Amino acid sequence: MALPVIALAQTVDNLSDAGSLIINIINNILVPVLFAVAFIVFLYGAFKTFILGANSEEVKEEGKNLMLWGLIGFFVMVSIWGLVNILTGTISFGNTSGPSEVPEAGVDIGG
Repeated sequence: MALPVIALAQTVDNLSDAGSLIINIINNILVPVLFAVAFIVFLYGAFKTFILGANSEEVKEEGKNLMLWGLIGFFVMVSIWGLVNILTGTISFGNTSGPSEVPEAGVDIGG
């Protein structure tokens, strides 16, 4: 699974490419895995609260805590993911839509 990431590392020529590679790894691998973990914790908390804890208040409380931490995890991840996407849009990692040439000093461009 990590082999494509290693192969992509060979194409990093400058800091912008390295930043794009890191952002792509975070967005395409790390974030979905963390969302899956938070979702599994939330589901386990719901299972523990409503199925296993039907007769025990202590087990219900543990399940509610797991559900709460799962929701907190979702909130934190969505917030950080949004901040990372705002940052990447501001810095323009991997954005090649800018000018391809910078005019030299002393060259008359338009007049």
